[in-house]
Amino acid sequence: MAGIISAAAENPETRRKFLDGSTRSHALLRSVAIGLGVYQPGWRWSQHAGPQTGKPSENHVGYVLSDSMMIQDTKGREERVESGFAFEIEAGGDAWVAGSEPCTALDFIPFEP
Repeated sequence: MAGIISAAAENPETRRKFLDGSTRSHALLRSVAIGLGVYQPGWRWSQHAGPQTGKPSENHVGYVLSDSMMIQDTKGREERVESGFAFEIEAGGDAWVAGSEPCTALDFIPFEP
């Protein structure tokens, strides 16, 4: 196993296009997948990602690079996450683009090697 691993998160080989045209690709490192999403205005996880994957939302840890996103927990509490802020939302939550510009965000999914 290599001591150093690097990979581009913007990767055409891993790019997924959502129902509304938003995109997400990822880089696989040794112990984490790092996703890079560009979500269009109007994108909402429960409308554009969940139906496509057929799965409920998982716990998400993320960082907003540009614009903003609303996140909502399973009890209906909402918080606006602006550019430069990190967040964690429990499984079963929802998220959507809050502004009129695309929201670019990173997400981090740990896994066992």
